[in-house]
Amino acid sequence: MSLQTWRKFSLLAGAGVLALLTGCAQVKLSPPTASIENTQLARSSITAPVAVADFTSSAQAKSDDKGLSIRSNTFFSPYDSSFAKYLQEALSVELRSAGLLDPASKTVIGGELTTSTVDAGASQGTGALGARFKVTRGGTAVYDKELVENDSWPSSFVGAIAIPDAVNHYTALYRKLVARLLADEAFKAAVKP
Repeated sequence: MSLQTWRKFSLLAGAGVLALLTGCAQVKLSPPTASIENTQLARSSITAPVAVADFTSSAQAKSDDKGLSIRSNTFFSPYDSSFAKYLQEALSVELRSAGLLDPASKTVIGGELTTSTVDAGASQGTGALGARFKVTRGGTAVYDKELVENDSWPSSFVGAIAIPDAVNHYTALYRKLVARLLADEAFKAAVKP
């Protein structure tokens, strides 16, 4: 890397940090990744491949679906700027990792985002993520249940610490919500062939 390229990179990186500190950044979340725990849970919960339908957002979650504000910084999903689509991808990634995702399957998992919040207070951070999951087999509904994950953590007064921490806690809720679905006994019964 040349000195001139390095300087440009340093200036851009500095501008990004400054934007986070001053509270005017618009940041795209990183795509979800599979976890060993959820991959194993999927393999123990689902015995035959399933399909994943398009996820949508409920009327009450529509305002939070396109972007979330954390101390004046706006965070959005890399999937059509929709957190419902982010949840769809989080589930798909885990199923794909477990070898259980098949778009042609007659068993289809769909969902509707119902809750999506995060707050990085000066001393306490909170987040919540919820969705109504639906499973159909051959077009017949066999599962319909809302699941919610909540989290709270000590938060810093300093934005440069609190903001990334809040983002990490918020994105972890997607993995936890998928785990809750995969562990749900009624869900496991619904996806049995």
